[in-house]
Amino acid sequence: MTAAERRSAIALAAVFFLRMLGLFMLIPVLALYVETLPGATPLLIGIAIGVYGLTQAVFQIPLGGLSDRVGRRPVILAGLLVFAAGALIAAAAKSIWPLVAGRAVQGVGAVSGTTLALAADLSRDSQRTKVMAIIGISIGGAFSVAFVLGPVLNAALGLGGLFVACAALALAAIAILFLAVPKPPAPARGAAIPPLAGTLAAPELRVLYLGVLTLHLVLAASFVAIPIALSEGMGLAPSRHFTVYLPVLLLSIALVGPLVMASARGGSMRPLFLGAIAGVAVAEGLIWLWWDEPAGFYAALTLFFVAFNFLEASLPGVISRAAPTHGKGAALGAYSTFQFVGVFLGGLVGGAVAGGLGYAAVPAGCALLCVAWLAATVRVPGEVLTRPARQRG
Repeated sequence: MTAAERRSAIALAAVFFLRMLGLFMLIPVLALYVETLPGATPLLIGIAIGVYGLTQAVFQIPLGGLSDRVGRRPVILAGLLVFAAGALIAAAAKSIWPLVAGRAVQGVGAVSGTTLALAADLSRDSQRTKVMAIIGISIGGAFSVAFVLGPVLNAALGLGGLFVACAALALAAIAILFLAVPKPPAPARGAAIPPLAGTLAAPELRVLYLGVLTLHLVLAASFVAIPIALSEGMGLAPSRHFTVYLPVLLLSIALVGPLVMASARGGSMRPLFLGAIAGVAVAEGLIWLWWDEPAGFYAALTLFFVAFNFLEASLPGVISRAAPTHGKGAALGAYSTFQFVGVFLGGLVGGAVAGGLGYAAVPAGCALLCVAWLAATVRVPGEVLTRPARQRG
């Protein structure tokens, strides 16, 4: 990797980190406002969590195409500004519907695909996997930091202040984009992510996209319920939620690292991948079973984060191996779209289940959904999960 490629990878990873940090900080916090925000219900809080994913899914591909015509940086700039504007709309909200509107506007700044395209523009084919890995690590880091920092900032600043912090992080990402990211070459016209239909021909890809959607549905739905369990079931003040998330996340990171390294060895990915899906299912079942038992609940939460982080790190590579040689860009673009659709559905379904059956029913439903995902994934051909990296197109 050249110095320029290394600089580009680190700078774009920082852009991703700041943007995703702002998003992830809200996940463990929003459900806590179901009883204090005027007009809020479990369903509407779930929509507030998930609507961002809906607008992301709608705008990812059009903005990727636009970046081919006007350039990557202008589109990323506009997307980050829209994201910041949505955060400020939500910060000013005094009831649930303006909050939902602000979250929807945040999602319109859908520039994940464009930012990945910029990373591709600034790297050689032989180094692209390393660049994407650096960006992937930054997203995982943002997830871990956010689950600790979100409750702390929420206690200090309130929900409005947390959204203002999201806007500030987006502006910081803009500064890095223009000060640290090298100017890219003009992208080739027509290099946008192709429509989803062209990526759905292979049955194994359809199953993997179902997995992407399910994983993020389960994440969003779970965090409609988990903050309530910590507050009501465990009697833990919201300002103290970080005392649960911090040790759980640190332990999960320590366990995920060896699993990711082991998955790179021949023949190890398939059992680890299927085991991680089973791990999410078991974790959700144990969260339901130990809803008001702190020790068991924390152990289940640790298992959830270990399995989730392993799958989050592995799915892009698995999808890339399953994709046709000349369709990897389309496949990874579809990955982003299904990811955000899952976030939307998770917030919607989690809120609906919590409102109709109670919060404890949410992890039970997620466990059953993961069992169905596991049953579908077992049928994916073994070579999709175990093909060596040198065969990738």
